[in-house]
Amino acid sequence: MAAELLTHAHYAWLVVASLLAGVMNAMAGGGSFLSFPAMLAMGVAPVQANATNTVAIWPGQLTSIFALRGDLRRDLLPAVSACAIVGGVGGAMLLLHTRQTTFLRVLPWMLLLATVLFGVSGHISKWMQRRTQHSTSGRTISTPILMGLLLPVCVYIGYFGAGAGFLIMAVLALLGVEEMHELNSMKILAACLANLCAVITFIANGAVVWHYCLIAMVFAAGGGYVGARYARRLNPAVLRGVVVATGCGVAGWFFWIQRHGV
Repeated sequence: MAAELLTHAHYAWLVVASLLAGVMNAMAGGGSFLSFPAMLAMGVAPVQANATNTVAIWPGQLTSIFALRGDLRRDLLPAVSACAIVGGVGGAMLLLHTRQTTFLRVLPWMLLLATVLFGVSGHISKWMQRRTQHSTSGRTISTPILMGLLLPVCVYIGYFGAGAGFLIMAVLALLGVEEMHELNSMKILAACLANLCAVITFIANGAVVWHYCLIAMVFAAGGGYVGARYARRLNPAVLRGVVVATGCGVAGWFFWIQRHGV
């Protein structure tokens, strides 16, 4: 009886976490801080939980591409797309060949890195906006340098990915992409394409637990719809604080588990 109640509680948490993850992703980002631990709570092995979570949240990224396609910088599409494809597949394969225990050891550090990136993203955005004010658009960007800097980021997206969007924007801004709309659209393109390649790799290798994936996908989509409708009514600083606090809490929980061998 107790085991059955615990199972029901885990299912309820997966539903709630997926719903909240969709809301968070639509409003500020960082939904994986909730949806990924919920997958683990269902008893899914860490590597498969990460793969399943990636597949569950990917459809929400696709719609953003269509909304922002007019802002894409055409001259960068070949290089960014190539990095996303190679990096997405490479990162996914790296994950699938990572031992469960090894992934659990590096997991809290990746969560902490993602939280820090999210926390400083506001400052990064302000820095990029200041660059936009002094924009000298049309600057030629070296393709080899762009690919050399962006490829490791795309590998990280395929492997884990939380917080990678801010790394993409920082790389592009450093190399001279100074229009904010271009930065945002190229970030979404790279992340969506890299995650698509990771999703295909995970599915082809049978790493997705579909029963839990479909539950998370449906409720994350519902949460995304709700979050998109109410995003502008809430204070962005409060939302950012909630996401950072959640990320720190989840990272701290995994550090505690690691330390005590739970």
